[in-house]
Amino acid sequence: MSAVDDAIIRAHRDEWARVVATVAKRFGDLDIAEEAASEAFAIAVERWPADGVPPNPGGWLTTTANRKAIDLIRRENKRDGKHREALMIFDDEPAPSLGAIDDDRLRLIFTCCHPALSMESRVALTLRMVGGLTADEIARAFLVQESAMGRRITRAKVKIREARIPFRVPASADLPERISGVLAVLFLVFNEGYLATGADTDPVRDDLTAEAIRLARVIHELMPDDGEVTGLLAMMLLIEARRPARVSTSGELVTIDGQDRGAWNRDLIAEGHALVRERLATGEPPGRYQVLAAINAVHTSARDVRDTDWSQVVALYDQLITLDPSPVVALNRAIAIAEIDGPDVGLATVESLEAALNTYHAFHATRADLLRRLGRSRDARDAYDRAIELSGNTAETANLLRRRRQLAG
Repeated sequence: MSAVDDAIIRAHRDEWARVVATVAKRFGDLDIAEEAASEAFAIAVERWPADGVPPNPGGWLTTTANRKAIDLIRRENKRDGKHREALMIFDDEPAPSLGAIDDDRLRLIFTCCHPALSMESRVALTLRMVGGLTADEIARAFLVQESAMGRRITRAKVKIREARIPFRVPASADLPERISGVLAVLFLVFNEGYLATGADTDPVRDDLTAEAIRLARVIHELMPDDGEVTGLLAMMLLIEARRPARVSTSGELVTIDGQDRGAWNRDLIAEGHALVRERLATGEPPGRYQVLAAINAVHTSARDVRDTDWSQVVALYDQLITLDPSPVVALNRAIAIAEIDGPDVGLATVESLEAALNTYHAFHATRADLLRRLGRSRDARDAYDRAIELSGNTAETANLLRRRRQLAG
């Protein structure tokens, strides 16, 4: 693919989910919608460099995808004749709005997060269909093999088709049973944007973080009293506030301890802190996202890394691990413990997680940093090598390479 072709796809990649949602809503089939959208983008790559980008790129992609969907259906002989003929009637006018929210991407998210699907399938399918992530990127988020993730996504699409799950935002009464899956999706989409894992992508994907925040705001307006919705939005805002300082001019990831805090977005920090205080004032037991938001509030409250209240961070992680006893949470807790009790105590906790996190780059990067602080340069070098091997983010790899070069001996 040429640089021009790649630029076209990247410039209009935010249309992917909207095109998929529109086609899926019209034809009721995610497989057809995804294939038709892929063909529409492929035609754009072929034609636009020569013919120029049309005045309404999104409309062009949607129209082309709809026509490709009709072609796909015509080639299928298994569908009922009358149903197929009905789908042949092509309408260039936009389909009528369905549900309380006129947002194609959010509608598709709620469809993919139907309770008929397992939670893991809901999240994986939505990341693929809405976030536009590859099966490999999603597999890395779940710490599983790409082939296993591909099968999971395929089974989820079959389930939606067989169960005739409608492509619409559910009624208000149906939201609670789907919201946990929706929030998990937005959390992972944001994470992929915050630290992109694709080898051929920018290290920070602003399109994904911005879209995740936009959708979280929409859901917050829909469910203002839901603590976890508020918590997720607050967490995203507080992390996004640090984005201007996260990558250096040389393209290297800058960890929070080395960031220029004067470059942080104070408006986003103020908004995030206000949401955290709003939830604290309710006196209700916090959920996972509310605790994560509180952890980020502690970090963004410190004017200097030396002012960080690590005791409060550890206390919050102690609370979080009761809600989410995952090895990744335990790893982050160990990092905070090392700041209070020393790198030797932190390292012991980290190394106890090796069986669960051996293929996770952050595990090896954390272990390498703790070994470096303990003066164990040879062991640190090996750990950095493993972290570099597993890292898919160019900015993070650059940071790890520099840290490795700085080792003594």
